[in-house]
Amino acid sequence: MAAALLLKGIFLGVSLSILVGPILIAIVQTSLEQGRVAGLVVGSGIWVSDVLFIAAVYLGISTIQKITAWEGFELTMGIAGGIILVLFGLAMLLSKPPAMEAWKQGALQYDAYWKLWLKGFLINTINPFTFFFWISITSTIVVEDSLSPSYAMLFYGGLLGTIIATDSIKALFADWIRSRMKPNSILWMRRIAGAALILFGIVLVIRVL
Repeated sequence: MAAALLLKGIFLGVSLSILVGPILIAIVQTSLEQGRVAGLVVGSGIWVSDVLFIAAVYLGISTIQKITAWEGFELTMGIAGGIILVLFGLAMLLSKPPAMEAWKQGALQYDAYWKLWLKGFLINTINPFTFFFWISITSTIVVEDSLSPSYAMLFYGGLLGTIIATDSIKALFADWIRSRMKPNSILWMRRIAGAALILFGIVLVIRVL
């Protein structure tokens, strides 16, 4: 039972890791421009957001289900999430990456770390997919199977641990690529990532409308 739950969590985590979306773009783009530490800081914001989702859904599943039953919930979350993605994308298109010396040396001002963390936290938190993913996983696996707290934490641990591991690998791999790229390539990657975030935001708004 324990091993099966752990493997189920790991399998779901691996499945999530191969999806192309705003989270992947945020981690890879940041790591390409500012190094693996910056990418991991963005990742940490995402992971904290996931932990809070797990706690909220697990401890208040009945309340959460009532909230999601509200007709305007998906519309409100979708529009808010779409706007935030578009704003992040525009910011990336209109700004330039760090100077060559900075990103080559992995230099980053410490006062920027909280912004990177907040970027990851917001992109994950305001994404309706994240919310519905955790509530559906909790409803179909934890609640329906009547898992005890220890078994539930084992399942969540396997899932979240896999997410953290795969996100870290993405950040490290992007940092490895960064050392082999020219500044002009970094600029174009920034533009592509910004355009992709804008596209994700627009599609999100269109879907909920």
